[in-house]
Amino acid sequence: MTQLTTRPMPTEPPASPSPANRTAPRRRETERPTRKALRTASLLVAAGIFLYPFLWLISASLKPSTDVFDNALIPHVWQLDNYAEIWRAVPLLQWVGNSIAVTLAAAVTVTVSSALVAFGFAYFRFPGRDALFALVVGTMMLPAVVTMVPQYLIWNWLHLASSQVPLWAPNLFGSAFYIFLLRQFFLGLPRELFEAARIDGASYWTMFWRIATPLCRPALIVTFVFEVQASWTDLVRPLIYLRDPQLYTVPRGLKAVLDQFGAGGEMRWDIVCAASVVVTVPMIIAFFVCQRHFTEGIATTGNKG
Repeated sequence: MTQLTTRPMPTEPPASPSPANRTAPRRRETERPTRKALRTASLLVAAGIFLYPFLWLISASLKPSTDVFDNALIPHVWQLDNYAEIWRAVPLLQWVGNSIAVTLAAAVTVTVSSALVAFGFAYFRFPGRDALFALVVGTMMLPAVVTMVPQYLIWNWLHLASSQVPLWAPNLFGSAFYIFLLRQFFLGLPRELFEAARIDGASYWTMFWRIATPLCRPALIVTFVFEVQASWTDLVRPLIYLRDPQLYTVPRGLKAVLDQFGAGGEMRWDIVCAASVVVTVPMIIAFFVCQRHFTEGIATTGNKG
């Protein structure tokens, strides 16, 4: 009986990579630095476009009045006295102090009140909750000019129409946008945390202050920063309520500076630019101080729902 022997099949040598496959990784390696350079260049161009107006404002504040509009970023003649003159001409320091007080009061009150209302909508379940929340959100469609006259009549009846109270007191009742924003954060919290706290005997205020608030701190910081920016730059309400120059906020003071030194006044646009720089710097400092929390809050906003 013959025994069959099996011979191993000859293995084919590994196919050598084609020239196209050899050059593909090299192309990717060369494309990455190119793409990175293009991305960096585009970001620099965009940053320059956004920074140019502020750089122009700083440059104009350091020029004589005759050279303000020459479009040169580096002044031919440096005039640092513009800043000293604006401090002597108007009570700018007092206006900045008024704005800081009003801004902090408005930001704190709207953050606390909106968080309380948002927590109620997120935690409690009661008949008509969704309809009531839709009504609150629907108020954002109401133009602000519609409520200006009724609000003024109310503050005038309370004998507060010529004070700074109307600039921040309406925030005691919350803001529809901030209520919506904070409610989304509260809905993302595990309900088991609150149920366990209720079993341990925690009150609703304890659950809000000890559990919900620390976990939603990024959203609260975003709300606070948004309101700081909105209150600091608000001009309409100060124009309506503030008549005493000693009570002016920064935007209302800038309007007075524009009336005195701008068109229809002395045409000292260098003084107007100097005042604009002084009142813009605090917002830039506040942004850089809160930048990390602000970015974190914006990023986590997209993950809640």
